[in-house]
Amino acid sequence: MAARNTMTIELIGPEAPLDCPLCPRLVGFRESNNRLYPSFHNAPVPSFGEKDARFLIVGLAPGLKGANQTGRPFTGDYAGDLLYATLAKFGFLEGRYAGHADDGVKLKDAMITNAVRCVPPQNKPVGAEMKACRPFLTERLKALPRLSVILCLGKISHDNTLRAIGQRVLAMKFAHQAAQDFEFNARKVRLFDSYHCSRYNTNTGRLTEAMFENVFADIRSYLSGQP
Repeated sequence: MAARNTMTIELIGPEAPLDCPLCPRLVGFRESNNRLYPSFHNAPVPSFGEKDARFLIVGLAPGLKGANQTGRPFTGDYAGDLLYATLAKFGFLEGRYAGHADDGVKLKDAMITNAVRCVPPQNKPVGAEMKACRPFLTERLKALPRLSVILCLGKISHDNTLRAIGQRVLAMKFAHQAAQDFEFNARKVRLFDSYHCSRYNTNTGRLTEAMFENVFADIRSYLSGQP
């Protein structure tokens, strides 16, 4: 067990291997969930969407009974209900979202990923886990040849994305509906922020559907002027 936990992945790509060994605590949680929920995905959740998408959405980490169960980002929980409904409203989705990975939904000009690919205990990854997973996010960004827009859902996603692109966190402060430009991989990219579309945020009024849709309206407007 100790040898496995100290392994490194020599060739980092945009997606983590399903048996990724980089974070001992998350590996242990994954093994525990395999025993408790043997029908769940219980592995790093791969990104979902078009490989030449201009629009990338970055969440924090899979939910235990959401993406960790279904194997698709933001699928199977309330956050996904709101996110996919909003994607559909603004023309980024084909099909009818039904909360499972076999519902036939396809994203249009968009991709969804997470800063941390494995479900963490209490939905809270620690700093070492975010750092270990960050190279996958960097490579995911590099692998999108037409990337024009990144939407960060929540401050932790925002901070991790900035670190993944080599930017100082203090250089771009998080704020709902903020938009900031930077250069990445020889392209101009605009970073948008939103409060996370979690049930907690919507139940407390921190994020309303209208507020969330306003961010997507800004993104759709910006993309309409991009090649």
